[in-house]
Amino acid sequence: MTSTANDIRLGADIGGTFTDIALDVRGTIFSTKILTNYAAPEQAILDGIEIVVRDAGISLADVDIVIHGTTLATNALIERRGAKTALVTTEGFRDVIEMRTENRFEQYDLNLQLPPPLIPREDRFTVKGRIGAQGQELQPLDEAALEDIAGRIAAGGFGSVAIGFIHSYANPAHELRAREILARKLNIPISVSAEVSPQMREFERFNTVCANAYVRPQMADYLARLQIRLKEMGAACPVFMIHSGGGLISVETASEFPVRLVESGPAGGAIFAADIARRFGLEKVVSYDMGGTTAKICLIEDYVPRTARTFEVARTYRFCKGSGMPISIPVIEMIEIGAGGGSIAWVDAMGRIQTGPESAGSEPGPACYGRGGKRPAITDADLVLGKLDPDNFAGGAIRLDTSASELAILRDLGERLSLDAMSTAFGICEVVDENMANAARVHAVENGKNISDNLMIAFGGAAPLHAARLCEKLGIDRCIIPKGAGVGSAIGFLKAPFGYEALASRLTRLSQFKPAEVNALLGELKASAEGFVRTGASGTIVCEITAFMRYAGQGWEIPVLLPDKPFGDCAATSLKDLFEANYQRFFGRAIEGLDGLEIEIVTWSVKATDVRPTTARHDLTTGHRTNEPATTRAVFDPASGEPRTYGIVERDLLRAGDRVAGPVVIVERETSTVVTTSFDAVIQSDGAILLIRKGSQA
Repeated sequence: MTSTANDIRLGADIGGTFTDIALDVRGTIFSTKILTNYAAPEQAILDGIEIVVRDAGISLADVDIVIHGTTLATNALIERRGAKTALVTTEGFRDVIEMRTENRFEQYDLNLQLPPPLIPREDRFTVKGRIGAQGQELQPLDEAALEDIAGRIAAGGFGSVAIGFIHSYANPAHELRAREILARKLNIPISVSAEVSPQMREFERFNTVCANAYVRPQMADYLARLQIRLKEMGAACPVFMIHSGGGLISVETASEFPVRLVESGPAGGAIFAADIARRFGLEKVVSYDMGGTTAKICLIEDYVPRTARTFEVARTYRFCKGSGMPISIPVIEMIEIGAGGGSIAWVDAMGRIQTGPESAGSEPGPACYGRGGKRPAITDADLVLGKLDPDNFAGGAIRLDTSASELAILRDLGERLSLDAMSTAFGICEVVDENMANAARVHAVENGKNISDNLMIAFGGAAPLHAARLCEKLGIDRCIIPKGAGVGSAIGFLKAPFGYEALASRLTRLSQFKPAEVNALLGELKASAEGFVRTGASGTIVCEITAFMRYAGQGWEIPVLLPDKPFGDCAATSLKDLFEANYQRFFGRAIEGLDGLEIEIVTWSVKATDVRPTTARHDLTTGHRTNEPATTRAVFDPASGEPRTYGIVERDLLRAGDRVAGPVVIVERETSTVVTTSFDAVIQSDGAILLIRKGSQA
């Protein structure tokens, strides 16, 4: 298939509470939100597609491409709802995924609880055989033992197998042979670490292949059902998935490597925010994506989201690095917490209000949905505070029950705290806003940034309700609520390029650098990455080459972007200069004066992407026409600590250049933007809302 700018593209994002659909018909966006169906996730997509193609006046057969992202893999890992999985590993390395790196993410907590491993000890099997760090065979693989292990797995009722051997990133021969032997007796998916994550560091690599195997049967079944159902509805177009690095891959690749989908939904949101940043020429942006189950924070510099080779799912201890489940794949780097509209509010043993990570989701949903939910969620608190119109939620598709929210909040929290419903609801929202502010600060500090230097771009169904308050806490003076913010990730899918990143760990010191060998390795990586991209695009493909380098003896590397051309005889010198320049940019100065200090390359990366159409440029305006709200309602005001009259404005009635003074609520079909007392709202030329702090020089 050839992807063009005139394609009719459809994006579908399955979240923990809502499934978002966005249809781009040659520049016009049609969108909707449907409650996620847990028993058959594809059903919500199909129901949403019927709505948007009807609204657009086309048939499903007219759609040229369907792009899908989902949090199903993420939720399966967080909630431990994957297949019963066996790990086959090198003798002596059975407990790597449980021992972790032996680092304490909280040094002084004597009762520190490490996250449990994904695969229990009794489901891990070891086999003799050893590959060395340079890829040489030190001990042959015990094939007879593998035959016995295959029989034990077959009798154990396992649904998937992960294979992770020591140093397989340097030589995958033992892993591939082990898969061949196990496959003779087993009719279940088998994942090998050399294909899933061919990178150094055994704990991260083993954990990643375990995660891939854990979610693989569930995701493969789901994706197969989705394709069948789409064809039955009349779709003749291909389906592509958005992966965690922000590019598109085929369904077949996604089924084999579902761990690459773990951050696929949030990646679409980061692409959406990056597109907005480029549109307005904003070089420092923090994106804030709050949906029904989670909230995500991502730093975007020079119109590109920050990326990483490793990230953590489900940090369990105050957002501390090391307290989550490490996944070693290319990913858009963000911090994610269990704070969405459906997150449950509760009181802990010390009498403190807490929110999440448990979510009411869509089944039964928050108490106000009237679907059987009895426990209060953040949406219930927003409703009691007046931020939401009970008669016009999700475009009127869901009628909200304010009395049910008040009853749930009082029963589970208010009575224990001796507070009325509104005070308790304010406490719930303050806690979740403070949690998100803390997460944003942690993410910025970990990256050496000052969060207040950024403009915020807020999207997702719940983010516009909380964005202004979050900006107050973070000292951010400007925030953009884009058009279509309620389905931002799905729109981001439509902007995503076909892309794939291939990596290989090859420890190479510059003093021993051999250009021919490195050129051959990069040629293989480039062919692999471009091969994945060619499954969906046939236009111009660009490659980005990155070397992850360090001083010998250091524990971590920094990325060094390289020109896309073969290395020559002087490559070692130019690599040294590039590394030292990047090192100085990261840490303020390069290390000098140590005789014999070596520089080494740990991992090579080739990222291939097709070229997408450029974004039209817009200038931010601070407004020139004052717009007075026609109607009002009482909304709890954080500044005064009591209900206050807020203006109510329909977003569709506002035009570019209109300025509305806070406090006001700007309502639309898929979300509402709460403009607190300290902000004004200005409509931009593309329909976005710019929140500007009163008295700032923005």
